[in-house]
Amino acid sequence: MSSSIVVSPAGVADLDLLTGLALRLWPAHDFDGLRAELDGVLRSGGAFFLARRGRDAVGFAQCQLRRDYVEGTDTSPVGYLEGIFVDPACRGQGVARRLLAACEDWSRSQGCSEFASDCELENGPSRLFHLHSGFCEAGRIICFVKKL
Repeated sequence: MSSSIVVSPAGVADLDLLTGLALRLWPAHDFDGLRAELDGVLRSGGAFFLARRGRDAVGFAQCQLRRDYVEGTDTSPVGYLEGIFVDPACRGQGVARRLLAACEDWSRSQGCSEFASDCELENGPSRLFHLHSGFCEAGRIICFVKKL
């Protein structure tokens, strides 16, 4: 049951746990490089939240403030969900919803009145999570790159 899961802020002491979970969300990274990246996010004012069942970390969320233009928003800064992951064995129990709520609360505490996120066009489960969590789709883009 999700009642045995506790969501709390994560800090520098939690970097190894965070990195292990983040690698499951972003597997193209290597441990040391991703750990350094997450450390930089923490030190620059971003926030992470861990979901734990007992001593086991079963999920995390990362949020930051974005001051550049965020599609569909009218204010700045905007709280932004950069990533969220819940172990498959714990999905469907409200863990992601609780992690998201922690990110939204943190964003409000930073003076934000809007919260945003994104997902890849082909990531149907993420799109549904966002829609079921109260997000409205603000637009769709296709990114291009060209070698010079």
